[in-house]
Amino acid sequence: MKSASALRVVVLGLLVLRFALVGPTVRADEGTIKIGILHSLSGTMAISESVLKDTVLMLIADQNRKGGLLGRKLEPIVVDPASDWGAFAEKARELLTKEKVAVVFGCWTSASRRSVLPVFEQLNGLLFYPVQYEGEESSRNIFYTGAAPNQQAIPAVQYLMSKEGGEVRRWVLLGTDYVYPRTTNRILSAYLTTKGVSPDDITTIYTPFGYSEWRGIVERIKVIGSEGKKTAVISTINGDANTYFYRELADQQVDAKAIPVMAFSIGERELLGADIFPVGHLAAWNYFQSIQSPENEAFVKMWADFNEQRDKTTNDPMEATFIGFRMWAQAVVQAGTPDVNAVRQAMYGQRIKAPSGFEIVINTNHHLSKPVLIGKINSSGAFDIIWQSINPVRADAWSRYLPESAKRTADWTFPWVCGGCTEPTFKEW
Repeated sequence: MKSASALRVVVLGLLVLRFALVGPTVRADEGTIKIGILHSLSGTMAISESVLKDTVLMLIADQNRKGGLLGRKLEPIVVDPASDWGAFAEKARELLTKEKVAVVFGCWTSASRRSVLPVFEQLNGLLFYPVQYEGEESSRNIFYTGAAPNQQAIPAVQYLMSKEGGEVRRWVLLGTDYVYPRTTNRILSAYLTTKGVSPDDITTIYTPFGYSEWRGIVERIKVIGSEGKKTAVISTINGDANTYFYRELADQQVDAKAIPVMAFSIGERELLGADIFPVGHLAAWNYFQSIQSPENEAFVKMWADFNEQRDKTTNDPMEATFIGFRMWAQAVVQAGTPDVNAVRQAMYGQRIKAPSGFEIVINTNHHLSKPVLIGKINSSGAFDIIWQSINPVRADAWSRYLPESAKRTADWTFPWVCGGCTEPTFKEW
């Protein structure tokens, strides 16, 4: 009897050792873990969004090489909403109901995110949204890995108002006509008012998606900038309209030192196809490819290797996708399941050392704490970092500069359990 017991112990020990040495194996009975990818691969937003599809594919391939998650392979399910906001909702519903995905990485514009939000809430799906946006939102079913206004728009304006930034006193708020630019500009206008800026020194202009006739608007900007006050343009232009806008700036010889343009949606990827670089103009993000850190070196190499060295250019939304994916994977392992409710609970407090070189944490308002960086476009179409925050900045889901939002709290843990309330509202889901 003793020898039989001893034998069982030895066999068990050998099995444990084998598992430790070879790692987890795929459990065929449970199948794959499906991951939805919801980005425009055609239409006006494809210039920005298509690379995020490839970023998720890269991360899935990397995770599968490591054995997947919980011994199960990850399977990408790719759909193309084609820059149609209504189609985003249709494709989101398809991913959640037909494909039964465990998580979705997707959307760029706030119009697309708002289109899918009720679908994710109704079906209890989980979306990781990787782009800067206007705030004023915190959904139980979305994790926002891009910047809120206090992590991009407000610091960018503060920089331009400083001596280092040129002591700007007159502003042109120029954006594509949809919710992100309109809400962001409302927040910026309120902020500028608190700093003593007269409404007469704030000009707001909106254009349609894909807009290409910039001559008259650039002429107007030049007139505003010639009236004796240091002027800057805050650009929330999205998609391929940026290409036409910067081309017109060059054609009319708008000097970046005289009238700097600070962009919130133009990055390294959008400059790839430019026939002329808007040298000297600025952008505010939470990541630039030019960051010097071991983590960024590994991230850029990972991307270049995935593309077999054909493409070596990274940008902020790619890093935000990377952060979201890695945090989700950590949460799945911690929860021991890809179940949405368990993963959501495990997400709070997840942290990674990001390509930015900073340790990034997800907070209970479903937003990240991230560094803020300002870059200047150089003659190579890259960004020289000219300013950055000392530490990561915690995102404010609701802006304190808007009266209706100033007292709102987003906190998905007891006793609040809400995305925008003014007092604890705990309830059973």
